[in-house]
Amino acid sequence: MLANLINGISLGSVYAIIALGYTMVYGIAKMLNFAHGDVIMVGGYIAFYSITLMGWPPALAVLAAIVVCTALGIVIERLAYKPLRSATSLAVLITAIGVSYFLQNAALLLWTSNTKVFPNIFEKLPGLRLGAMQIAPVTIITVLANIVIMVTLTLFTTKTKMGKAMRAVSEDKGAATLMGINVNRTISLTFAIGSGLAAIAGVLLCTAYPTLQPTTGSMPGIKAFTAAVFGGIGSIPGAMLGGILLGVIEIFGKAYVSTQLSDAIVFAVLIIVLLVKPTGLLGRKVNEKV
Repeated sequence: MLANLINGISLGSVYAIIALGYTMVYGIAKMLNFAHGDVIMVGGYIAFYSITLMGWPPALAVLAAIVVCTALGIVIERLAYKPLRSATSLAVLITAIGVSYFLQNAALLLWTSNTKVFPNIFEKLPGLRLGAMQIAPVTIITVLANIVIMVTLTLFTTKTKMGKAMRAVSEDKGAATLMGINVNRTISLTFAIGSGLAAIAGVLLCTAYPTLQPTTGSMPGIKAFTAAVFGGIGSIPGAMLGGILLGVIEIFGKAYVSTQLSDAIVFAVLIIVLLVKPTGLLGRKVNEKV
């Protein structure tokens, strides 16, 4: 049971890092970027080829993945989402799905559909022994990375000038513009941060589950979005809590119920939580003016 709990926390930490990207973009730009999961896949491929083809050390490969995905996030926002700033949410949603399929098919053309075996970039690091159980280095690093990222984002959004600008844009874009805040630049920065986090999540996910293909990010992206909604989309601590709970539920569902029904269990729990608390576990209640 302890092993399943640790595996659930590790998987949930990956979901949480991805969910942080979702919650940042939605909380500030009020957009659901469903292409986020495919940015994870791009990050995995960049890291994979940097290590296997270029011979770069893992740290440099991860940095390359972050840089490429950050730039990709900015490009996606400028080309696909910026023209739709005043469009309906349905138009943005359809565009996001289109961008997702574009990235998947571009990956098929560039890297083929053959499954790649991702190298274990943490194999030389020491693990941790708890009694008779050995905890893998990737598990430890994934959990620590999740905590560090969550704390850093919380401090960034509450203590820095740009973070406060993001919160202002989240509250009211019009008022933020009147106060001299560059809304377009703030939203672009939000996409850049979210995409950089997707690259980190992609490397951690592919290291823990060492298969890589053009559809690698699809299901983790959907589950991470579920985690963001679960915890309260727009809430940074909520994304972390939702991700970890989702990972634990999924692993325990596979271990004690059914591997085929584990995904159904995850989404069933989400439905139950939203029926009881529609804004998610840590989401804010929004009062509508009439």
